[in-house]
Amino acid sequence: MPYIIDGHNLIPKVPGLSLKSIDDEEELIQIVREFCRTSRKKAEIYFDNAPAGQPRTRKFGFVTAHFIRQGTTADAAIRTRLRKIGRAAQNWTVVSSDREVAAAAREVHAQVIPTGEFARMLGNSREGDEELKEDENIDLSPEAIDEWLTLFGDHNQKHDK
Repeated sequence: MPYIIDGHNLIPKVPGLSLKSIDDEEELIQIVREFCRTSRKKAEIYFDNAPAGQPRTRKFGFVTAHFIRQGTTADAAIRTRLRKIGRAAQNWTVVSSDREVAAAAREVHAQVIPTGEFARMLGNSREGDEELKEDENIDLSPEAIDEWLTLFGDHNQKHDK
């Protein structure tokens, strides 16, 4: 089930991110991108106040970021997107704690996850990644390497001890 994310509503809920940071949007995109890559889900993130001269829509792997120009809001863009999706919206999950956005999502039968809950999901995903990164540096003994080579590798090759 793909996600529609209210970006600036989520940023303050993610540990280590702040709306005061210059790169807050890029940082969130990278975190969500990794989450989507590992969960094999797609996401669309909507941000208010797009900087002048920046593309309004950019793709980052499984993530599409929409930068909404001044004069409208990410909330309005999310509501428009939900209407455009139509009946298929029931297959989407909207991530927002904004009451109006959540109401619009429920109106079209989309799932709603509050930003705090989704931030915890992102955190759990990141913790799992850290465990994997730590495990990547396991030192194997020459005997263990020989055993692995016997099981999975070239049976004639032995590890130099």
